[in-house]
Amino acid sequence: MDCPVCEIFSSVQGEGPLVGCRQIFIRLYGCNLHCAYCDTVLSEEPAHCRVEVSPGQRNFKLLQKPLQVREIASVAATFDLSLHHSVSLTGGEPLLRPSLLKALIPLLRGTRRGIYLETNGTLPDALAEVIDLVDMVAMDFKLPSVTGLPPSWKEHKSFLKVAVLKKTFIKMVVGNETPLDEIGEAAELIRETSSNIPLILQPVTFSGTGGLTAEHALSLQKRALERLEDVRVIPQVHRTMGCL
Repeated sequence: MDCPVCEIFSSVQGEGPLVGCRQIFIRLYGCNLHCAYCDTVLSEEPAHCRVEVSPGQRNFKLLQKPLQVREIASVAATFDLSLHHSVSLTGGEPLLRPSLLKALIPLLRGTRRGIYLETNGTLPDALAEVIDLVDMVAMDFKLPSVTGLPPSWKEHKSFLKVAVLKKTFIKMVVGNETPLDEIGEAAELIRETSSNIPLILQPVTFSGTGGLTAEHALSLQKRALERLEDVRVIPQVHRTMGCL
């Protein structure tokens, strides 16, 4: 089975409650959404898979594609899985290819906490196919005010019902243009499944948005806390370290 993997590297997680934890990142090409703030937009599938040879040094080797799942697993293992919290399957959107994940994940054993799936939270049927194979779900909740897209809240609600079978947190990218009512409505949708799922409000850091002031961040957090038990404001930190 071919793997549309475009990057493999070892680094620290820069988002959410696992900030600072060491992970092996396997990035898959392609996404079903096109958010305005996306930092991994690719106009076409790369011809090579880029592998960072020495973590943090930005010295890469290029592997000719297509790659097989066993080749991907072998490359990941060169970073010594036992020293890593988990393997992060990221994108793009990994759940576009559930059959590939079912073939690859069993080959990625040896980290301290297993498999961490990073997803935009819009493909509940695909998640149901792989939920038994993953250990943690990092689910995005896409807000129209910053994505520039129509709401995906029906899909998010269905997705969350599957995701909570495993350890899950939700990330919302927010900006100064994010209205309080939008956060309140999103938090209420989450609360209908469970009020104690951690919610991470992540200040937007990419083009097409107006950033986020401290005052508005605290106002958004307050509105979410009216419905949920655990709401944190956590900016991206890997960018400040110069990590991938």
